[in-house]
Amino acid sequence: MDFDRLKTLLAERGEPAYRLAQAKRAYFVDFASSWDEVTVYSKPLRAKLADLPWNELTVMRVQEAPNGDTVKTLFSCVDGQKIETVLMRHEDGRNTVCVSSQAGCAMACAFCATGTMGLKRNLTVAEIVEQVVHYSRWLKPKGEWVTNVVLMGMGEPFHNYDNVMKALRLLNDKDGLNLGARHLSISTCGIVPGILKFADENFQANLAISIHAGTDEVRSKFMPVNTPYPLAKLMAAVRTYMEKTNRQVMFEYLLLKGVNDRHEDAEALAKLLGPDYRLVHVNVIKYHPTEAFDATDRDKRIDFVRWLHEFGVPATHRVTFGEDIDAACGQLAVREEKGQVSQGLDAVRLSRQAKEALKK
Repeated sequence: MDFDRLKTLLAERGEPAYRLAQAKRAYFVDFASSWDEVTVYSKPLRAKLADLPWNELTVMRVQEAPNGDTVKTLFSCVDGQKIETVLMRHEDGRNTVCVSSQAGCAMACAFCATGTMGLKRNLTVAEIVEQVVHYSRWLKPKGEWVTNVVLMGMGEPFHNYDNVMKALRLLNDKDGLNLGARHLSISTCGIVPGILKFADENFQANLAISIHAGTDEVRSKFMPVNTPYPLAKLMAAVRTYMEKTNRQVMFEYLLLKGVNDRHEDAEALAKLLGPDYRLVHVNVIKYHPTEAFDATDRDKRIDFVRWLHEFGVPATHRVTFGEDIDAACGQLAVREEKGQVSQGLDAVRLSRQAKEALKK
């Protein structure tokens, strides 16, 4: 729902201001699925608003993991662009929605399936928010609700900065979904201007950085973003963020067999993040195959976490959700547009879209 447009339409029709609040309640609290269910509006008013879509997204396909802990939905936008969204159902009762911020992605990270699609366009505020509302509707009959939202789906959130922030504030708004800011997270591949801008937001959503290496030599092999924003610039921005917000930063570290999973890689990461680890936490993540690399085996992943602990770095091994339905970290890509991920490190190159996007 485009609430900015609704506000304008209601004003043009001379409707009282409380009509907007009624629509928000129907959308975010009652989880109505169409204008027909907004019975606090008269039928004539609903008819006048019929041209404003209640839903911006259409469900195209739903996949549920055999154990029921993960659900992935393929949506079609009004203009035909496709995106994927994932619900992760934790054993402790939390329900986390992994939201996409763009159709496709320009960042071309070699380990990520989304990067093979290229960037189609940014998602609107309504499209971002509706991904969460969709799963809120899905959970309601089960007596459950969305507890957390992570911007870790398709796209680079800080390349759709304004729409992402508006969406998060609407999800946080007491007249919106009323999710606590600390239950909202943004993950970036390392867009320095976005990190610095986010530091001044006075909004307590969580920040996660896809780091994946402790040296430029290694990181540049599979993350083109490291060319304009090498680790020195990235960490300077992160430390500015920490100083301004006094908030912890999560660092995501995807283990690639024989590439970044050695003891010296753990030591390099510890040196990069140190010496003060008070506001640092590392999530060590299993690589979910997208044909570019081999996954580090479980014992080696556990070793890597142990090595970080020995260096004094707080770290955990993230639980995997949805690998069997291509819904895990790095696997999201619209199936009919999914191409081949570049084979081998020498094949990693900046696309034209990535070059242009990284200038912003």
